[in-house]
Amino acid sequence: MRAAADRPAPVVFVMGPTATGKTELAMHLVRRLPCDIVSVDSAMVYRGMDIGTAKPSAAELAQAPHRLIDICDPAQAYSAARFRDDATREIAAIHAAGRVPLLVGGTLLYFSALERGLSRMPAADADVRAKLSAQAGAQGWAALHARLAAADPDSARRIHHNDAQRIQRALEIIELSGRTPSDWRAESRRRSAPWPLLKLALMPGDRADSGARIAARFHAMLDAGLLAEVEKLHARPDLHAGLPAMRAVGYRQLWQHLAGELSLVEATERGIIATRQLAKRQQTWLRRERDVIALDCANELRFRQSEERIRAFIQAR
Repeated sequence: MRAAADRPAPVVFVMGPTATGKTELAMHLVRRLPCDIVSVDSAMVYRGMDIGTAKPSAAELAQAPHRLIDICDPAQAYSAARFRDDATREIAAIHAAGRVPLLVGGTLLYFSALERGLSRMPAADADVRAKLSAQAGAQGWAALHARLAAADPDSARRIHHNDAQRIQRALEIIELSGRTPSDWRAESRRRSAPWPLLKLALMPGDRADSGARIAARFHAMLDAGLLAEVEKLHARPDLHAGLPAMRAVGYRQLWQHLAGELSLVEATERGIIATRQLAKRQQTWLRRERDVIALDCANELRFRQSEERIRAFIQAR
């Protein structure tokens, strides 16, 4: 549906923690509404990472193509800034076709980048990162997290003490600029999204049920061949454990197993724990978001409720 000439066309977000059925809901919606899907997932962008990312099947993609899936090799880095550019381009193309973009996924930083823009922090520096990695190897990431907490308590509260990638980036920013990430965020000139937004979020209603669902899904991925998928990646000489793609939940733990650091049982247990921790962080983020309409991911009414919300939103535009 095209917006009036003097009004921007609408965009719909379908967010949620991992294992809440976002793809299932999106498939339901595109069958009933004039929507096209744009994936918002930092791991689905990588080719060859299908099972562990819960990438839609070939049949699902044939029925409802997902933009921004399989656009990178795992040896490449993909950033929130690049996502913002890519997603903005895809949204424009969908609007030009007279349809509504349905942005679906669980990488909440990407949603934030699209809605609010990004602060202009210093670019990555290979030498600083190498130095921080060496320090982490000697002292442990918990020690570097403590250093971050002393310099920037707000950022330290946002970043888990085991999140090596984000700890490294925060300390890199401080070293390169002499300013904390919190300072940069406070002073950044954020650009608001130019479209009317409807933000839906699938949320688990029962914590125990959510944990059981995550464990069952991880085991199902293993049964579907996740270890063999990681073995193919591990065999590539250009891939290593430090790459962003290989730090994805599930892949990181199975990579450690293939490197002889963990048994398969240990890797599985750690993969499930890491997935639960990710889901908890995603829930915390979403509860802090403004203007989000939460839907119980276990309630069958979520399909009708989301469809009705989107129809009303589109008609109002």
